[in-house]
Amino acid sequence: MRPRLFAVIRHVAASLALAVVVPSALFYTCLRVGDIWAALGAALVWCYGAMAWRLSTRQRCSALLWLTAGGLTAKTIFSLATGNTFVYFLQPAVTDFVIAVVFFISLSGARPIVARVAADFYPMTDDVAARPRVQRLFWHLTLMWAVLCLIQAGVTVWLLERASLDTFVAARFGVTTGFAVTGAAVTILFAARIAKSEGLLHRAPAMA
Repeated sequence: MRPRLFAVIRHVAASLALAVVVPSALFYTCLRVGDIWAALGAALVWCYGAMAWRLSTRQRCSALLWLTAGGLTAKTIFSLATGNTFVYFLQPAVTDFVIAVVFFISLSGARPIVARVAADFYPMTDDVAARPRVQRLFWHLTLMWAVLCLIQAGVTVWLLERASLDTFVAARFGVTTGFAVTGAAVTILFAARIAKSEGLLHRAPAMA
């Protein structure tokens, strides 16, 4: 069954809120009213709680949520082991850079990264994924997200060198959210155009 465009947009927005916006907002709020360890704990509790809830209700956890939870876990363990929270704030830039490189490398293969995660947001079949226009869309979207991650890594390093901790966390939250929302909006815009031209979206019956 072909989904409606609004349903796809709602699903993307929910995934972004669950995996990016809410944990970032929790981290910033707990850092302001508590300390770095309370912020780390709150963000981790949210991610694992969201994953446990989706698994208990037999819903699929998006790749974005798995990536966020995995990244937070690794950074928190390293911070606890070393007692050095500076590395925690540097690691997002390193992570963004590594993700950008992986996205760029995947462009040379038959299935770029966006093609691998598309099923999180649309009921993708092999027939749909094999269509030439859909494959070109996956390639261009993978390139776009690689560039966004690379820019975000550079902005994070620049802020870390020049801003106070509170300013950095607030600015990082704004940058992360802004890039995620902008990237999602552009992705939906271009994907919707291709989906409509390929007849992949539900169309309401014409009015008499």
